[in-house]
Amino acid sequence: MAKVELKQPIVQEISDNMKDAQSVVVVDYRGLTVAEDTQLRKTLREAGIIYKVYKNTLVSRAIEGTEFESLKDSLEGPSAFAISKEDATAPARILAKFAKTAPALEMKAGVVEGNLYDAKGMAVIAEVPAREELLSRLLGSLQSPIANLARVLNQIAEKGGAAAASVAPDAAVAPAEAEAPAEEAAEAPAEAEAPAEEAAETEVSATEE
Repeated sequence: MAKVELKQPIVQEISDNMKDAQSVVVVDYRGLTVAEDTQLRKTLREAGIIYKVYKNTLVSRAIEGTEFESLKDSLEGPSAFAISKEDATAPARILAKFAKTAPALEMKAGVVEGNLYDAKGMAVIAEVPAREELLSRLLGSLQSPIANLARVLNQIAEKGGAAAASVAPDAAVAPAEAEAPAEEAAEAPAEAEAPAEEAAETEVSATEE
C-alpha cells in the first residue's frame, strides 16, 4: 500500500477536526515536560478543545483550500494544534495562562473566526474574556439602569407618601376652622332678639299710663 494511502486517514481526521472550527492555534510544545504536556492536554480536553500533534505536511494538505490555509507559513518545526468548535478565544486564553507556569509553551499563530493572527495577535486574543463572563457583564450592565430606575421610583413613591401624610392633618383642621363662623352666625339671631323684647316692654308701659 502506498504511503499516500496510509496517510490519507490522518489527513481526513485533521479535516474533520477542523471542520466548522471557530479557531485553530498552532503551538510549539518543545521543552514541555511529560507532566506539563499531560496536564495541558487534560486542561484543554476539559474545556472541550481538541489538542493534537500532527506532521506539518499532513496539516498542510488538510487545510488546503480552507479558511485555515493561511496557517501554512507557521508550519515549521514540531507543531501541536489546539482546535475549538465553540468558544473561539478559549484555546488562546488557556494556552497563554498555561504558559505562565510553563514558559517553554509558545503560540506560533492562529486563525480565529476566519482571521489570521501571529504570536503577538494571539496574545491579545488571549486577553478576551470567556463568553460566559462577557454575557455576565452584559447582563449586569443591563440590570444596572433598571435597578437605578426602580430605586428612583421607590424614592419618589416614599416622598409622595410623606407629602400626603403632611397634608392630611391640615385638611382635618380646615373643617374645624370653618365651623367657627357658623357658630358665630347662630349666636347672631339670639343677639338680635334683645331689641325686639325691649320694644315690647316699652309698648306695655305706654298702655298702662
